[in-house]
Amino acid sequence: MQADDGTAAEAQRVDLAKSFARFEQTFPELTAQEIARLRGFGEIRNYRDGELLFETGKPGPGMFVILSGHVAITQRDGLGHVTPVIDQGPGQFLAEIAQLSGRVALVDGQAEGDVEVILIPPDKLRALLIAEAELGERIMRALILRRVNLIQGGAGGPVMIGSPQSAAIARLQSFLTRNGFPNHLLDPAVDHDAADLIARYSPTPADLPLVVVSDGSVLRNPSETELARAIGMIGGPRGEKIYDVAVVGCGPAGLATAVYGASEGLSVAVLDSRAFGGQAGASARIENYFGFPTGITGLALTARAFNQAQKFGAEIMIPVSVTALDCERKNGAFVLALEGGDEVRARAVVVASGARYRRPDLARLKEFEGRGVWYWASPIEARLCVGQEVALVGGGNSAGQAAVFLSGHVKKVRMIIRGGGLAASMSRYLIERIEATPNIELLFNTEVVALDGGPDTGLERITLRSRLSGEDALAEIRNLFLFVGADPATGWLGDCGVTLDRAGFVVTGAQSEQNAGRMVSPLETSVPGVYAVGDVRSGSVKRVGGAIGEGAQVVAALHGFLADPLVPPV
Repeated sequence: MQADDGTAAEAQRVDLAKSFARFEQTFPELTAQEIARLRGFGEIRNYRDGELLFETGKPGPGMFVILSGHVAITQRDGLGHVTPVIDQGPGQFLAEIAQLSGRVALVDGQAEGDVEVILIPPDKLRALLIAEAELGERIMRALILRRVNLIQGGAGGPVMIGSPQSAAIARLQSFLTRNGFPNHLLDPAVDHDAADLIARYSPTPADLPLVVVSDGSVLRNPSETELARAIGMIGGPRGEKIYDVAVVGCGPAGLATAVYGASEGLSVAVLDSRAFGGQAGASARIENYFGFPTGITGLALTARAFNQAQKFGAEIMIPVSVTALDCERKNGAFVLALEGGDEVRARAVVVASGARYRRPDLARLKEFEGRGVWYWASPIEARLCVGQEVALVGGGNSAGQAAVFLSGHVKKVRMIIRGGGLAASMSRYLIERIEATPNIELLFNTEVVALDGGPDTGLERITLRSRLSGEDALAEIRNLFLFVGADPATGWLGDCGVTLDRAGFVVTGAQSEQNAGRMVSPLETSVPGVYAVGDVRSGSVKRVGGAIGEGAQVVAALHGFLADPLVPPV
């Protein structure tokens, strides 16, 4: 009997290995010695047959190490669909990347028979990953791979009901994907459950898409913030805690500050209004970043930093919008006012809010945003353009990367450039690749001057104007990608006293008149204790590598400021 059981178990393991990429790394088994080393980080818990250890949509209590018994892991969506993931037993651990920060669970874990485990809460799990370097590396890799498998599985997370070609679907899928949150789409034209839901709720066109979350609640065409709140994604301020540093912006510069600051013992809060990664996170491929000779997507690069920051204990709050900064420091701390009335307090502030996509002065532009006008190019937008001719405006590296990416999905890319060439604004390797791509057409000395379309159909055509002859020409274009630069996101600084240059970028170091005659960090603003890094800083190099370098560099200045005896304690 034991031989038969062993054969059956081995066969099941082979089947599972076929279902999961990198199975051995995703679901490693711990030795008795390794489990003994983990005991000091947690406490023993017992669960009866059928009891839930954790539940979809509710905060996870941490990582479970199974000592005896088995736990069935399943994905469950708001429509009641349950998809088996895996059965885990003695020597294995239950967790994925969300458990580093105590966020909501994305799966159910149910005891099969009586189960005994070691429960390691999030703070102790982070301590474990740092204290046990080799074992921590194996666990961290497994946590990341499990989230990847959940995203690729296409079974759990919010269920969106609507047409795959819907711009609103693209908006919500982009938001969830950029934040590494599983989701899936059902088309009522082909899916019976989706059609039943449409019939039951009788939505108007303005109500679509419908979104069903894990508890069965149905949202009608929600905003990103409404959706984030419904799925438990929003991480906001925790009580009256005063952080060592608050970082506004979760792009490469802000993430670098979080990683280096948290790893050196600072309590760090990072706030962003949309997603981690900033503009870099939307890049289809970055090929000139140090150490990645074959290139890497912006999302993959910044997701690694996002996970790394959480590993060291940085608290990342997304989506959270900062509306104002109070620099009076009445109680020794800066106060960040948040949309909705909450506040975050910190002894120092790093401005890493980057830049917002620039919107050209075009009539009806706002009407077509998300309905044919896009400011980034990801697989979600590319899906809407398959087989079409598209237009792309811009001559910088971001525009070049997007054009090359889109060329692999569309019939033709018309690349519209105001100037007479690309050499002054684009890397040579990208120019050569564009010139070698047969379905990219370069239109120099040309600009878009008008947009046209209908309220139901979205963008249908654009008007192009030659800057040399002044002649206009119509082009049947249903998708227009704008990469025309960006404006600094500094409106929230208000009248705090932080000096901006004429373009609105933050002035730092000796450039600021307020800093004349005193030794200051080159990243310190005109307000002591407030620093600026990355694209938002006046004079910065607008490159991912430059932003990461400044994010790391500012941590030394933060240590100096926080250790200054003249800085009042809180």
